[in-house]
Amino acid sequence: MQTPSEKTAPMLLSTEEELFIHFVEINHPFRKLAAIIDFQKIIDPLRALYSDLGTTGIDVEKGFKSLLIQFWEDYSDREIEKALHENVAVRWFCGFGLVEETPDHSYFSKLRLRIGEQKLADLFTAVNKELEKQGLFGNMFTFIDASTIITKTALWEERDKAIKDGEETLNNAVVAKYAADKDARWGAKSKHNIWFGYKRHTAVDMRHGLIRNTMVTPANVPDFKTLNVICPEESMVFMDKLYDCREAYEALAAHHCHAATIRKNNNKTKNHDLDCWRSSIRMPFEGTFSKLKKRARYRGILKVEFQNLFQSLCHNLKKAITILPTPITP
Repeated sequence: MQTPSEKTAPMLLSTEEELFIHFVEINHPFRKLAAIIDFQKIIDPLRALYSDLGTTGIDVEKGFKSLLIQFWEDYSDREIEKALHENVAVRWFCGFGLVEETPDHSYFSKLRLRIGEQKLADLFTAVNKELEKQGLFGNMFTFIDASTIITKTALWEERDKAIKDGEETLNNAVVAKYAADKDARWGAKSKHNIWFGYKRHTAVDMRHGLIRNTMVTPANVPDFKTLNVICPEESMVFMDKLYDCREAYEALAAHHCHAATIRKNNNKTKNHDLDCWRSSIRMPFEGTFSKLKKRARYRGILKVEFQNLFQSLCHNLKKAITILPTPITP
């Protein structure tokens, strides 16, 4: 019979992997994420960004996974530095050993610059292709809409300076001369919904609500202007009244798509019952935008686009680990 001291004695584990298995439970989301996506294959193109000469630094796969966790948990650079140092699950997922040195906060801004928006867009597409192979994209029905990304909530000082310089007001024609973010602009959904920053244009596949395509523009760019970029091929596309215009229908036709656009009230072809049905069909997918952060973390359209791509990538992966069955482990 065991003595009380033997019953409460800690379990002795011999290897580092056994320690990780003990502290990072089998059904942890990060374990499932690592099982459904081959990150080594996905991230392999980034290795060309580094030279084989000189001192060996932090492996780019570890760095990319660290950035993924940063946006997954909405961490600052200092917070992800702390998480890598203290959180065993984060350390395991990113590939750092229990006693391995982890990067400090300055590393992450340098890595974001090294990867850049275009290479991240390629990685986003590559991950979507992997998820498509696992049946998460339907390619039949698509919901397209735009949402706000706010870079600053008040520009009183900038407005006062513009008026002092002889400007009548701080509008989009002059705001770049005074705002810290030179790419941001004023945008408006209505008389009472006005913001300064950007628009996130998103195409959501309506099988499981995953983001198929996405891009960022200054807030004053009309929604329909981005359709040629984010529109899918051969799909029924659900959109709101702001897309009820000739340019939008031409873009849909060019991509062989069928329009399921809600008509404007002054449109002579408007069918209220049909539009009511279209609204009910797209309603469940409008929640996609509520899960994406509405504040810009950085200044400049390329950096905000980088933020948007990583947030969209995290959205898709969070959906994937919820929908897909847990892989059977040996």
